[in-house]
Amino acid sequence: MPDTPLRDETLRQRLDAAMAQVNQVLLGKPRQVKLSFTCLIAGGHLLLEDVPGVGKTTLAHALAASFALEFQRVQFTSDLLPSDIIGVSVYERESGEFRFHPGPIFTGLLLADEINRASPKTQSALLEAMAEDQVTIDGQTHALAQPFFVVATQNPLDLNGTFPLPDSQLDRFMLRLSLDYPDATAERALLVGNDRRELLAQLTPHLDGPALIALRRQAQAVTASASLLDYLQALLSASRRHADIRIGLSPRAGLALLGAARAWALLSERSYVLPEDIQALFVPLAAHRLLPARGGNGDHLARQLLAEVAVD
Repeated sequence: MPDTPLRDETLRQRLDAAMAQVNQVLLGKPRQVKLSFTCLIAGGHLLLEDVPGVGKTTLAHALAASFALEFQRVQFTSDLLPSDIIGVSVYERESGEFRFHPGPIFTGLLLADEINRASPKTQSALLEAMAEDQVTIDGQTHALAQPFFVVATQNPLDLNGTFPLPDSQLDRFMLRLSLDYPDATAERALLVGNDRRELLAQLTPHLDGPALIALRRQAQAVTASASLLDYLQALLSASRRHADIRIGLSPRAGLALLGAARAWALLSERSYVLPEDIQALFVPLAAHRLLPARGGNGDHLARQLLAEVAVD
């Protein structure tokens, strides 16, 4: 087999150090941390769906600090306006012209906290930015600096004052994760350890924007064989003709799955994708994109597809 594409040992060491640092802050969640790094390196956006207080905001802060990304946090509320996120053009009497004042979306990592507490109109303000790395205001397009990464948190939909994200918005998130409660060992370490805010203040950057872009290029070069693509396509096809799924996975979802699998393989120190990489990512990537035909939920349907589609 070919060597890992991370031939730069310094870059590999910096990446490992960044992951270790985030794991020291978010205790007992190595899989979720690796999935978050996968999403970031694959160029996607991340949706964290869970109850309050399990570390969603902590994870976003730790990622920004480890990659030296400029960080902005927007607390989504019912009265938040789109202009509060993307910015606004203000008329200046001195020049007689409108001047654009950029909003918090012009950053490296944007934490959209409790995104489902804002109105659908405000939620949709992120669509163009997440899809095209730009925003359009008053007919003028403003490009976002790269890298640009959105981490959105969402409360379960049975809580009061929430608005479900529309399907088009959900599809822009490469992965949806749940951190869940820590196990007993991790929770005891939290109880007797330092305050998370103190730990976050002590974090140091191990990577930066250019290094992240280099990692993205290397991930894109990871090999996916013809048989691997056959397996990926079989999963996509099965989702579209499954009796319990009303709307299956789109070609965009297939591209996202392939990109995420390449980044996962890179993090696993391989230059080729295995079916196990697809399987490891399929539920967090596909579940929020599957629309059940009659009851059920996306997580169950995604696992069902994995069980029904064989690896040739």
